[in-house]
Amino acid sequence: MTNIRNDVNETYPDILTESAISFLMELSTKFDRARKELLHIRKGRQTLYDEGYPPDFLKDTEGIRTGEWVAAPTPDVIQDRRVEITGPPDRKMIINALNSGAKVFMADFEDSMSPTWKNALEGQRNLRDAANRTITFNHPTKGVYKLNEETAVLFVRPRGLHLEEKHFLINGEPIGASLFDFGLYMYTSANAQIENGQGPFFYLPKIEDHSEAKWWADVFRFTEERLGIPKKSIKATVLLETLPAAFQMNEILWELKDYSAGLNCGRWDYIFSYIKTFRNHPSKVTPDRAQIGMTSHFMKSYSEMVIQTCHKRGVHAMGGMAAQIPIRGDEKANTAAMDKVKADKLREVHAGHDGTWVAHPGLVPLAMSIFNDNMPEANQIKRRTSYSCSKDDLLMSPTGTITMEGLRQNIDVGIRYIAAWIEGNGCVPLYNLMEDAATAEISRAQTWQWIKHAAQIENTGQTITIGLVEEIAFKLTEEDSSLREATALFVSLCASKTLHNFLTLPAYDRLKG
Repeated sequence: MTNIRNDVNETYPDILTESAISFLMELSTKFDRARKELLHIRKGRQTLYDEGYPPDFLKDTEGIRTGEWVAAPTPDVIQDRRVEITGPPDRKMIINALNSGAKVFMADFEDSMSPTWKNALEGQRNLRDAANRTITFNHPTKGVYKLNEETAVLFVRPRGLHLEEKHFLINGEPIGASLFDFGLYMYTSANAQIENGQGPFFYLPKIEDHSEAKWWADVFRFTEERLGIPKKSIKATVLLETLPAAFQMNEILWELKDYSAGLNCGRWDYIFSYIKTFRNHPSKVTPDRAQIGMTSHFMKSYSEMVIQTCHKRGVHAMGGMAAQIPIRGDEKANTAAMDKVKADKLREVHAGHDGTWVAHPGLVPLAMSIFNDNMPEANQIKRRTSYSCSKDDLLMSPTGTITMEGLRQNIDVGIRYIAAWIEGNGCVPLYNLMEDAATAEISRAQTWQWIKHAAQIENTGQTITIGLVEEIAFKLTEEDSSLREATALFVSLCASKTLHNFLTLPAYDRLKG
């Protein structure tokens, strides 16, 4: 029995049809128990990490790592992915992103979308219209937005396994949000994507273990059979954005070998995962967020391992997101920001990545020119590297300092992002950077870590305490009363004895819509 928010029939009858609901129920009945079991296993692994047993390469899967196998062929339409743009499934955003000149647009139901019921369902409607190439947007002053003749290829990122959709209950229990997003998109849009020769294609977030990749492969097989879709037509790129997953790259690709479109360096979530994995270990306290970049040894190691592993298995190794956005009205600051983007993308293409991510259409030409100049073919999959990455390389602590400026930035960004997220906006430009849930998680988790381990401010020696965090945080509230609820939540998360796995879980019940 289903219980769905009662405004659906009035507002979204074309999306949540009776047959679509029936399909979602089938998916949930078949796979949701296994999803919950995987989450339970995650808790057990974290307990081991807390007790001093860090992630490591698996002994019983050594044959997969050393074996000579490749994934199923990648479709021609996504051989060239040199620049990808990401953003929430907002109607205007979708049109602008598909028209941006990028090779791929990833519509994101996860880190850059605040999961209000309206956003979740309108996102599905928008993507259906995009898949059918009928999407338009009427701007009050700029006229009608519509698709160009040539557009980026559409990928979709459903929400992670840890999230649920509270507005869609089956036998009194919320459906897993990953199944809801994936299943509804497949039911409403997959046929159009197949007819257009462009999918359906996905990005899979937050995977920690190869068993989670197997779960997704099982979901794909069932869905193709149930919906009468040609076998192996679904392709998915896994966001390599958790530290445990870095030790199972080959295994993850193996489980998804019929469906794999490679791995992506989800750098911001990866930093967050590093902090979360080592939350109980004072030797792993991290420096200011701004000081942890792709040149940090543990980040460089995992990035190069992604390239080596993917190319060995015949799939794309995608680079990560540069968080900078164009700065209007300040030429000097904009030049400095663009120089950082340029350096980042040059590093990626020279290392061997087959493409990269940007968060703003204005960055597409810059990223495209760098990859065009340095990658003459569609990709670099045939390029082989001999890089050797050890357990110690992946676990090495980043070096740097903890500053008062870094602490203030964490608190400010964390609170302002939560405030926007609660109001329904999951993609927020702050201080010339595009912040999403992943970057906000770093700010929140790092602040908690510094309090937990009594970290000290560089130069002053001042110990970071919950009292100090409260003092800084509540000054923001005094200046802007609209931040009061977000401030209270941020402070409570930082004061918790244990690190909450995701800030979006306690924030979910506070959503306005």
